[in-house]
Amino acid sequence: MQSLDGESIVVIGAGVGGLSTACYLADAGADVRVIEKNEQLGGRASRLERDGFRFDMGPSWYLMPDVFERFFDHFDRTPSDYYGLTHLDPHYRIFFKDGDEVDVTPDLERTKRVFESYEDGAGEALERYLEKSRENYEVGMEHFVYEDRSKLRDYLDLDVARQARGLSLLGSMQGHVEDYFDHPKLQQIMQYTLVFLGGSPKNTPALYNLMSHVDFNLGVWYPEDGIGGVIDGIAELGRELGVEYETNRPATGVKGREGAFLVETPEGPLRPDLVVSNADYHHTDQELLPDERQGYDADYWESRTYAPSAFLLYLGVEGDVDELAHHTLVLPTDWEEHFEQIFEDPAWPEDPAYYCCVPSETDDDVAPDGHSALFVLVPIAPGLEDTPERREQYRDLVLDDLADHADTDLRDRIVLEERFCIEDFADRYNSYEGTALGLAHTLRQTALFRPPHRAKRVEGLYMVGGDTTPGIGVPMCLISGELTAEAVLEDHG
Repeated sequence: MQSLDGESIVVIGAGVGGLSTACYLADAGADVRVIEKNEQLGGRASRLERDGFRFDMGPSWYLMPDVFERFFDHFDRTPSDYYGLTHLDPHYRIFFKDGDEVDVTPDLERTKRVFESYEDGAGEALERYLEKSRENYEVGMEHFVYEDRSKLRDYLDLDVARQARGLSLLGSMQGHVEDYFDHPKLQQIMQYTLVFLGGSPKNTPALYNLMSHVDFNLGVWYPEDGIGGVIDGIAELGRELGVEYETNRPATGVKGREGAFLVETPEGPLRPDLVVSNADYHHTDQELLPDERQGYDADYWESRTYAPSAFLLYLGVEGDVDELAHHTLVLPTDWEEHFEQIFEDPAWPEDPAYYCCVPSETDDDVAPDGHSALFVLVPIAPGLEDTPERREQYRDLVLDDLADHADTDLRDRIVLEERFCIEDFADRYNSYEGTALGLAHTLRQTALFRPPHRAKRVEGLYMVGGDTTPGIGVPMCLISGELTAEAVLEDHG
């Protein structure tokens, strides 16, 4: 990288994007300080620790190991310098609410036989689907994810057109999957990863079939100490590079411009040369900046399509929960109504699709002896009314559903229970309408249609995180940090 010697930079927010950017900028010679509103680093990838139980509060899937290897390799390190990895088998388990149960394992031949049991020819169709997914992944990552093509002119190039020719750029994931599989359960298996992108089969571009390569071919892993262990590793790398961290120090305003910034905090102002914000883009734009410096108006933010929020139950329970795998999905046989109640007619889902994470199936250190740690996540629409009474009702609905459809009755074994929902996302992370992830990956909110890394009306202010490119998810935010650092270096290196 070019040199940023002599530049002082404040990074607002210690989510994955902020931590990543800080490493790249410090490696380039900048004096970097990260300030974080909450009591720990990680942003949405925080930990919850109570009475001997430990939970990843947000992200819990370690996908795209190649992205983490590339990140650490930039600094002449490897992920194994900071944490170990366990390849999960099964990758995940699915309970369909009509009684079917499916394990997706690292053994592709076994998975093909499962597909074939539902539909003649589906095993071969899976092979063809994954080959297309691999092609989209390799071309998409190299030419459209690791490169920040943020302007239309970046696409009006013969080389770009040549690379994009074979990609599934248009159409929806629903239509793309239907080209390969007729059985609705097979379609659901191929589409569940859209949850990681905050979309539905009908509003997510077919390009994101690349997520199936991530899932089936690259595998699903568990990092030592969970995703929190990954955060610890990235933060430790930052310290080795000279990054300073301050928790419990929120930014309350950003004024000035390149070379003369004033970052307001309750503990007093900071006066860096440059600022990178990893706070939610809407919060930075509408709450931290003066009115005359905002890049977008309120109508813009109201018109966006947001990823779901979530209703979360963190549970410490007596005994084992062996019916559940480390990652388990519980799906109604028809999940269209659930997606409609997120994106089209917002309401608390009556027959929810949901996800269970049971890290104690892999890691003995996350729960006391004789106990299990798990959380249940139900995607719901952001902005719904979130009251204690509604949470209590929904808690009972979810636990009843687990007992009925996943052979797991936890109701008389719970020794620890914490809940997290829309109001908590808004309060803890300053997220718009309490969205858990930010801007969804619809066709009109992908690539150059996401907000840019450079603030539109403030020179020297940069944005990083899931709302900008390349988008949602821990690996994408890690890459977002690289792209933001490249923008800073292009302007100031």
